[in-house]
Amino acid sequence: MREDRVLIKDFPLKALEAWVAGLGERPFRARQIFRHLYVRLIRSWDECSDLPKAFRTQLEYGTILNALELVGTEDALDGTRKFAFRLHDGHLIESVLIPDPPRLTACLSSQVGCALGCRFCLTGTMGFVRHLRTAEIVDQLIQMQHAVGPKPRITNIVFMGMGEPLANEEAVRRALTILLAPEGLGFSHRRVTVSTVGLVPPMKRLGRESPVNLAVSLHAADDETRNRLMPINRTYPLAALMEACRAYPMPSRKRITFEYILLKGVNDRPEDARHLVKLLSHVRCKVNLIPFNPHPSLPFERPSEETVAAFQDILQQAHFTATIRQSRGADIRAACGQLAARMVN
Repeated sequence: MREDRVLIKDFPLKALEAWVAGLGERPFRARQIFRHLYVRLIRSWDECSDLPKAFRTQLEYGTILNALELVGTEDALDGTRKFAFRLHDGHLIESVLIPDPPRLTACLSSQVGCALGCRFCLTGTMGFVRHLRTAEIVDQLIQMQHAVGPKPRITNIVFMGMGEPLANEEAVRRALTILLAPEGLGFSHRRVTVSTVGLVPPMKRLGRESPVNLAVSLHAADDETRNRLMPINRTYPLAALMEACRAYPMPSRKRITFEYILLKGVNDRPEDARHLVKLLSHVRCKVNLIPFNPHPSLPFERPSEETVAAFQDILQQAHFTATIRQSRGADIRAACGQLAARMVN
């Protein structure tokens, strides 16, 4: 990528107005550009006939419109589609599109690799390469929409792809501003979810600054087990995480979602379920139970359906909303915890 060209999708509207003003153009030109990028989803500046030709030429040579190059897709038997994108520096990322009519959910990545090393997650075996820029996050959604055509429209967004979103806090915050902007993509905050392993300070800031949904990757109800599964727990142990969750600002109808991957013989016993009930007893929440998606590189097994059902029953008997998330796209390694499989191999 040439140093003197800017990634145009790095800019939320106010930043875009400032950038356009720096070129000597009036602010309404920024609003025109924003509409072209996020309402019309243009692929070329030539499509912007309401912009002066000289300005279009300036944009053509001074900006990078497409932050990603689509290099491959894979379709699962259940309709899930995985996308491989190449970045301008040659690195690869993966994103997933999940159909569940009437919803169509885009699962976005926020980093190349991940530094947190959760033992059940294949992305973590890559290590950390770099953060994604705002444009690289937003462009995943736009290019997936291009791939499916104007209909059906993507309805939901989850930041549950490669990487820890709140470790890339600034770029994710700017991406959320663009995704939620009524002048552009216009997603409702009710349809956008940011997942975190429990980075407490940025989690608190997210709660203050954005009304989107929060999902917390929990996966254990005691510090000893969580330390083994998720090294971040040594920095932000369960007591600190739960305190932040109890204080998290939410409208009365919203709840935190806790993600809990069930690993055979590790965290799937009845006593684990009872510890989870106690841990979450004073948090307004729901629980997503995720039976582990196996991979030869990872040292865990999937529990039986009976074990999963028994775990769910204990939570439901304690009046928790507890759902068993059906794995989507497992046959193409697009399921939870499996992104980057092809890159690792």
